[in-house]
Amino acid sequence: MRAIPTLKISISGVRGVVGESLTPTLLTRFTQAFGTFVGPGTIVIGRDTRTSGEMVRQAVVAGLLSSGCRVLDLDVCPVPTVQLLVRGRGARGGIAITASHNPAEWNALKFINSSGLFLAGAQARQLLDIYHQGEYVKVLGALMRSVERETGALDVHVRAVLDALGPLPSNARKLKVVVDCCNGAGSVVAPRLLEALGAEVVAINATPDGTFPRGAEPVPENLGALCEAVRASGADVGFAQDMDADRLAVVDERGEPLGEEYTLVLAARQVLSKERGAVVANLATTTVLDSVARGFECPIYRSKIGEANVTEEMRRVRAVVGGEGNGGVIYPRINFARDSLVAMALVLHLLADTGRAVSELMSELPRSYMVKEKIECRSDRIQKVLKRVRAAYADKPQDLRDGVKVLTESGWFLVRGSNTEPIIRLVAESYDEAEARRLVEELRAIVGDCIG
Repeated sequence: MRAIPTLKISISGVRGVVGESLTPTLLTRFTQAFGTFVGPGTIVIGRDTRTSGEMVRQAVVAGLLSSGCRVLDLDVCPVPTVQLLVRGRGARGGIAITASHNPAEWNALKFINSSGLFLAGAQARQLLDIYHQGEYVKVLGALMRSVERETGALDVHVRAVLDALGPLPSNARKLKVVVDCCNGAGSVVAPRLLEALGAEVVAINATPDGTFPRGAEPVPENLGALCEAVRASGADVGFAQDMDADRLAVVDERGEPLGEEYTLVLAARQVLSKERGAVVANLATTTVLDSVARGFECPIYRSKIGEANVTEEMRRVRAVVGGEGNGGVIYPRINFARDSLVAMALVLHLLADTGRAVSELMSELPRSYMVKEKIECRSDRIQKVLKRVRAAYADKPQDLRDGVKVLTESGWFLVRGSNTEPIIRLVAESYDEAEARRLVEELRAIVGDCIG
C-alpha cells in the first residue's frame, strides 16, 4: 500500500510535514502566489508556537516582500487575532502560520482575505490557480518594503472582547477558572483575558515554547491534566484551547469534559438570551444546538464544514452567532472568526448571569451521544468510499453537500474526507449511545472494505 501523503493542498490552504513535504521553497512560492492574488498593500501575519514557526515565518516574509507587499508581523498570537487585526488595520489580507490540531511535525499556511475571513470558493480556487501557474508578481529590490512589528495585538484582542461584553458582574460570586493553553498561541493572552474579565485564574500548559504537553485537539481524551486541575483547585470551570487558539473545550466543575460540541451550545444560549437572531452551524454539529435555538424561537441553518463555509452562510442569513461542533464559536459582534477568547467570555458570562454550575446548565439540555472516528485514507480513495456509503443507505434521506450525511430514525451520521489531513472522518449522533456506536462500527467496516 502506498504511504499516506504528508502534504495537503486544498481550498483550506497548504499544510504538510516540515522537513519532508513542507519546504521553504514551497512556502515561499505559495506566499508569492498570495501576494500576487491580493496585490500590493499590507498583509498581517502571525504564527503559533510550533518550533518550525520561525522557519516558516521567514519563508512567508520573503514571498510577500518579493511580490511587493508590506508585512505587519504580530509574531506569536492566536489565529483569530490575525483575523481581527486584518480588519482593524484595513489590510489587504493575512496569513496565519499554524497547523492547528495537527501533530507537532506539521505546519501550515491559512490565507485570509481583506474582510478577515478565510479564503473560500472562487477566491481559494483563484489562489490555487496562481500558485500552479507560477506566474507571480516580482518587484525590484529598491521597491521592497521593510517588515513592521506589531507588539500590541494581544491587547487589542482583549480590549475588543471587554468592549463588547464587559467584565463579569461585580455583584456575582468570583468565578475560578483553570485554562489549559497547550503551550500554544493562547498561552499569554488567555490568562490575561480571564483576569481582565474578573475571574480567578489557574493556568496550566501556558509556556509558549511549542512543546506539545498533550494532543493538540481539545477532545476529552486529551484533557486529563485539565480535569485533574479543576478538581484539585475547586474551580468552577475548565477551558482547553488548541495550538492556534481558535477552538475551545469546556470541563465542568466536577472535572468532567463536556465534549467540544457543547462549547457552541453554551455560547449560543448566552448570545440568544441577549439578542434573538439566526444561528448557523456546520453539518457535523450536534442537534442539541437546534433545541437551544428553538427554545429562543430562532432559526438555525446548516453549512458545509469549515470556518469559511460557516461564515459565508452567516453573512447570507445575517446570523447573530454560529460556529462548529469542534469547539469553534463565531460571534460577529466581536470577531467574525472562530475565537476561543470570545467563547471563554461568553461561557463565563452565562455562568455569572444564571448563577448556575456548568453541570446544572448541561442537565437542562436534551441528552445526546456523539461518536467520532477518523481513518487514514489517501485522497484518491475518498470518492469510492462516499459512493459506497450512498449506495448502502440509499433508502434513507441524504445530504450530499459535504461528503454523505444520512438521517436515521434516531439521529444521523456523516462520512467525509478531511480538507486538512489525509483521513476520512466518521461522525454519528443519536439519543441512544449504543446506536451511535453501532453506526460508526458499521461505517468503519464499509470504509475498511473500500480502502483495503
